[in-house]
Amino acid sequence: MADKKKKNLPPAAQKYQSFQKDRETKRPLLKNCVKAFFVGGFICFIGQIISTLYIYYFDFTEQTVGNPTVATLIFITMFLTGFGIYDRIGQFAGAGSAVPVTGFGNAVISAAIEHRTEGFVLGVGGNMFKLAGSVILFGVFAAFVISLIKLILITWGGL
Repeated sequence: MADKKKKNLPPAAQKYQSFQKDRETKRPLLKNCVKAFFVGGFICFIGQIISTLYIYYFDFTEQTVGNPTVATLIFITMFLTGFGIYDRIGQFAGAGSAVPVTGFGNAVISAAIEHRTEGFVLGVGGNMFKLAGSVILFGVFAAFVISLIKLILITWGGL
């Protein structure tokens, strides 16, 4: 299919595509996947340690420990982003640092740091949730739809 599209291109475009393909940097896909896997796994490991500490020292249960653990991970990420450490982790790990909840914290605080010169209200407050706002919106909407479906199934389905 790609060859068919390439044949329909004008000769100059075909020449440019071959020029671009010859000079394109080859990415080490397997190496990047392994780094993302281990860094993302290590972030989850830290989250598990935090959960265990909350259960052991603060008498949370396995059902209630999730919220403070997520909040702690986001706080740690925001702290590390503020000092520029999490950006280096992201450069090294790629998606391994962006997929866990820490990527959300990094997205929020990065936008806030970037626009702090514009003031706290219009700069930080106005741009803080620019990237993460859609995630929050669709998360809340999905939770609403799922709860509505559950309500309908329980009320009318007799489950």
